[in-house]
Amino acid sequence: MLLTLYIIFLIFNGIYFFLKWNYNHWEKRGIPSPKPGLFVGNFPGAVTQKNHIIYEMEKIYEEYKGRYSFVGIYNMRTPQLMVTDAAIAKDILINKFKNFHDNEFSDMTDKERDPIFGRNPFMLKGEEWKQKRAEITPAFTQLRIKAMYPVMEDVSGRMKKYILKENHQAIEAREMVAKFTTDVVSNCIFGIDAGSFAGEKPAIREMGRRITEFTPRIILYFILIQLIPSLRHAFKVSFSDKIAENFFVNIMKDAIELRKKSNSDRADYLHYLLELKEKKHLSDHDLVGHAITFFIDGFETSSIVLSFAFYELAKYPEVQKKLREEIRETLQKHGELSFEIIHEMPYLDMVVSETLRLHPPGPFVSKRCTETCELPIAENQMITIEKGWPVVIPIYNIHRDARYFKDPEKFIPERFAPEKGGTKIHREKGSFLPFGDGPRICLGMRFAQAQLRTAIVSIVKDFEITVDSKTAENIVLNPSQLLPSVIGGLWLQFKEIK
Repeated sequence: MLLTLYIIFLIFNGIYFFLKWNYNHWEKRGIPSPKPGLFVGNFPGAVTQKNHIIYEMEKIYEEYKGRYSFVGIYNMRTPQLMVTDAAIAKDILINKFKNFHDNEFSDMTDKERDPIFGRNPFMLKGEEWKQKRAEITPAFTQLRIKAMYPVMEDVSGRMKKYILKENHQAIEAREMVAKFTTDVVSNCIFGIDAGSFAGEKPAIREMGRRITEFTPRIILYFILIQLIPSLRHAFKVSFSDKIAENFFVNIMKDAIELRKKSNSDRADYLHYLLELKEKKHLSDHDLVGHAITFFIDGFETSSIVLSFAFYELAKYPEVQKKLREEIRETLQKHGELSFEIIHEMPYLDMVVSETLRLHPPGPFVSKRCTETCELPIAENQMITIEKGWPVVIPIYNIHRDARYFKDPEKFIPERFAPEKGGTKIHREKGSFLPFGDGPRICLGMRFAQAQLRTAIVSIVKDFEITVDSKTAENIVLNPSQLLPSVIGGLWLQFKEIK
């Protein structure tokens, strides 16, 4: 009996010291760090799913900003650095890009384990990333996005009919705009109409969600590699299951066949992929990898920002009124709207920029040091950043930092007025990063902005938007979702303006 108790004691002691021994990592290197909790590190609420991780980051950010430009943190047992200064964020993303070339998640999968995500530029490293980025960048020129504008306009019309059909019932904004982005992106990538507004849960949307959702298997993998970081080199994981993988491979084959038969010369994303396939002799999985990259950027992240845009316009009626006046004056002047015209509306541009500031679709980005360098942690104090260290840039917190934006919690589009320098002055400081920055800036940025502008103009022109009582007075982000999603949803009312 005593022997059994002794063995149990040794086991528990071993587990305790295993969980704790790494927690002096930053102290040994002279880098300030908040005290971590056993097992949960510095993000207890995120681990227990009681608090979204960006709220946990916010506490640390507010405590250390102004004193240090970055701070040591622990994601469970994994030591990371977290940036607390916009200038350092700019250094990492642009000036010292060669020292922070790769994303932290790059080691988690590969093309053999995951034929789809393993080809996603976000997951690729070094020269392979550069090659894939160069392949797909020409697909997002202004000329090609302009060719996709009629699709965005057509789907906006369907969204308006959907609102009218609801007959003054409260509409959950995220669900509605997800229908919009699904139909736009499906048409531009695969040349098919998903029909999201006609019926419930089109297959392509459900498969898209299946690819982006965190399954228990993936959550377990994330926990294991935070506890034992070396596991990421020994074991890879597939982020997409075989059902979703086969679905998108088959739908891509069907889209290619249909496009060839129709002899269509529409210069959309599918058209570019077909040109690329011939030029580079790409495989079906290569095409699907590129398609999914666009699908995730265009569907998931765009729907996040658009739902928050409608919410903020509903919450600030004076902003909504001012935007509607600009839209109607522009219509009166030009007779109709076009791709060029919606990109020449200054107040619309301010509204989009302010939405992206308050609600960046990627609340943080995590880089990995690929070449040892030095960064200033405080005035006259440099710290060596060693190769392999992960560095987190908390975009959400930088965007809401009073050092860079006055009244940062308020929705004030005028802060981005052209006479004040627009977004350029903030990008130069490193304080406006909704799509990241530098060589790895989001590929779908221009397409996303075109979607946002088209949908906002279409709805604000004809509807007065108000917040429904179903929406919480103080919205809270869902801790079970990595990307921003509001607990209880964003419920809005849309009243047609005669």
